[in-house]
Amino acid sequence: MEIIKVSVYYFVNVVNYLILARVIMSWFVRDYSNPIVQFIYQITEPILAPFRELLRKIGVGGMLDFSPIVALLFIQFLASLIYGL
Repeated sequence: MEIIKVSVYYFVNVVNYLILARVIMSWFVRDYSNPIVQFIYQITEPILAPFRELLRKIGVGGMLDFSPIVALLFIQFLASLIYGL
């Protein structure tokens, strides 16, 4: 059971860092043809898209994309459930 907790811990950390990298890149990076930028967007978009759609349906957002914040909170919540096992 310990191996599952450690694996989830590392997975959650990697996903968190990738989402944070995407947020920071959205402020500064303008060259989206860079392979590293494309990789981060391809990895994080399947995670963020459902949250972006959910926020759009309930009318939150507009010019600001709150999906990374919601995704990070949701991932932390799921991880805490697994850590509690």
